Amino acid sequence: MNERLENEKISKLLWSLALPSILAQLTTLIYNMVDRIFIGRLPDGALAIAGIGLCASIITIITAFTNLFGRGGAPLASIKLGEKRIDVAEKILGNCLVSLLISSILIMGVLFLFGEDILLLFGASQNTLPYAMDYMSIYLIGTIFVQLSVGLNYFINAQGFAKYGMMTLLIGGILNIVLDPIFIFVFKMDVAGAAVATVLSQFVSCIWVMKFLLGPKSTIQIKKEHLKLDLSIMKKVLGLGFSPFFMSSTEGILQVSFNRQLLFFGGDLAVSSMTILMSMSQILLLPMEGIAQGTQPIISYNYGAKHYHRVKETVSLAIKVSLAYSIIGVLAMEIFPNVFVSLFAKDSALIQLSSEMLRVYVFGMIILGANSTYQQTYTSLGFGKRSFFFAFYRKIILLIPLIYILPYLLPYGLYAVILAEPISDLLTTITNTFSFKSFMKKHLPS
Repeated sequence: MNERLENEKISKLLWSLALPSILAQLTTLIYNMVDRIFIGRLPDGALAIAGIGLCASIITIITAFTNLFGRGGAPLASIKLGEKRIDVAEKILGNCLVSLLISSILIMGVLFLFGEDILLLFGASQNTLPYAMDYMSIYLIGTIFVQLSVGLNYFINAQGFAKYGMMTLLIGGILNIVLDPIFIFVFKMDVAGAAVATVLSQFVSCIWVMKFLLGPKSTIQIKKEHLKLDLSIMKKVLGLGFSPFFMSSTEGILQVSFNRQLLFFGGDLAVSSMTILMSMSQILLLPMEGIAQGTQPIISYNYGAKHYHRVKETVSLAIKVSLAYSIIGVLAMEIFPNVFVSLFAKDSALIQLSSEMLRVYVFGMIILGANSTYQQTYTSLGFGKRSFFFAFYRKIILLIPLIYILPYLLPYGLYAVILAEPISDLLTTITNTFSFKSFMKKHLPS
């Protein structure tokens, strides 16, 4: 695989690595959507969807820890592979595995003790809280499987084994799609059934990942002697992983901010609409994430090997592909919002409100494909601080304050809340474009 990363034509290599990542992300998207599609067709589907949306805020924060250790460690391991230092790459893998285990246990403990209080803080009402608790109380049991399957899968992709990485998500996704209707409708478990299906699916994915990283096909393997925390290694992992951790954790905080404001200005129906809008954003963002993840082993390996021209070619191609996708995707949602929203709801009032909100919400994502590539490139090259800055800029400086400020500046109620998203997306991408051009000239000499 190292020979391919170093010598194969970039367009062919990127396609071979990005396509499995895109398919894997699409599978994740589909099984997230299937949960909501089935739940939306329950007799009390609007409230149940709102409950799932509240849990999504917590799940996003949980996922942030997989990014902290997975996306923090995997690029470092790739760079070490480019430097032909396999032993160091395996130490990084071992340290990240131990860290994922520890974080899983701590997360489960905190949420089992304070889950209900946290959900109320996050915007749950007395109508939606029972649905959220039904889902979360079961989902927490599978936290460790989620952490390991997602966090360690980055190390499979980082070696260039994109097809194996894709299988991790395909196995879990397909199994979840099959199990969802069985537990929700056949066993009549409703929202809790969706959680059971998710936990079982992630358990199987976890077994797949561990089997691969313990087996002979993996260039770097999990070894007993490396399962000891090394502070020098963890400092580098945390430094690089903090940006994707921040991006994910603040996504959870962002969802909380939206939910609380929408509950105030539009009630439970608006919170239900927000859950649908989050699904729409995933349709746009997850394939772009797949493209970005496909570039990571190419960029990191060739940067470590000092083949800078291959890094530049990879980045240029990824920007073009991601940007094309974001433009086409947003235009489709602007023209046919009802088609997308109707996948998740049968309530006419919910469909109408969500369609109106969708057109405002996704507009700024039309050029977000470029920003996605910028952020992944910073991380892949080991410049986590720069990636962190733009994540902080978009969410903390722009988006979250605007969610609270705009409704009091503009007479549009909940639509003013939603308007914060496109304003932040456009300003961030434009600013980052100028910064990225300067960065490439400075750190990748001709």
